[in-house]
Amino acid sequence: MAESAHSSPPGNNEPRATAGGASADAESPSTLVTARTWGDVTEPKRVTVPAGLWTRCPSCEAMLYQKTVEQNLFVCPDCQFHFRISAGERARQLCDQDSFEPMWDKLAAVDMLGFTDVKPYKDRLVSEQKKTRRPDAVVAGSGYIKGRRIVLACLDGQFMMGSMGCVVGEVVTRAIELATKENLPLVVVSCSGGARMQEGALSLMQMAKTSAALARLDAAGGLFISLLTDPTTGGVTASFAMLGDVIFAEPGALIGFAGPRVIANTVRQELPEGFQRSEHLLKKGFVDRVVHRHELRSEISRIIDFAGK
Repeated sequence: MAESAHSSPPGNNEPRATAGGASADAESPSTLVTARTWGDVTEPKRVTVPAGLWTRCPSCEAMLYQKTVEQNLFVCPDCQFHFRISAGERARQLCDQDSFEPMWDKLAAVDMLGFTDVKPYKDRLVSEQKKTRRPDAVVAGSGYIKGRRIVLACLDGQFMMGSMGCVVGEVVTRAIELATKENLPLVVVSCSGGARMQEGALSLMQMAKTSAALARLDAAGGLFISLLTDPTTGGVTASFAMLGDVIFAEPGALIGFAGPRVIANTVRQELPEGFQRSEHLLKKGFVDRVVHRHELRSEISRIIDFAGK
């Protein structure tokens, strides 16, 4: 029987001829897939990032390279948020290079009341001293800011939130007395959660002690520049922090006696936006100037020159 003139193309099962005469469906060696087992599959190589290289800004939540933040004086380059820093770092930032000389750095607190909360106070002190490598929550001494000699005291928020106990009160008082004796400008950087409850009434007495020393400095014609950082609260705010001849504050710093939540529950009213922040206190006259961390050295030296010190 003759083949039909309109024959259909070869089906899928029929081999197709190629120019070389070989079937198009024949598998070449280059297209063969070797079967693999789970034993042949290796885990992808993971790159481990060392801890401490990156940090997140608490304000804008941007991921920041830690070295960049340090070079920017611990200020977020995106939103200008001021990170909390230690007292030692504060002294390094404010004073001329290698000019700060620490004093009274051997004074350490003792548990005079045998106080125990979650754990004994003496154990808490040992833990904080190991963590910060400091005997207590203050660093003080003399140094130079743009060539002007000053007496500097910085509270350390990393040691029990910079709470003021007997050692903090004693060191701040000695710094005030040194400034009075040598007629030097006094700069105190406050960063504190208030009086240290583990020392009871003894910590509250430091409010009167430091304030009396400042009264003697004022009577002698001395200059006291108070710098308020985040946070400055409690008994520190109620004593030497707010007694400065000039009061500076860093941007966004929480400043007050009681916390905003306690105040809101007491007065039973909604608090204004930004209540107890440095910008709000500037409008109300509690703070003389809000100064960016990059400008602190210049502003302090300008005030010293203006006061003739």
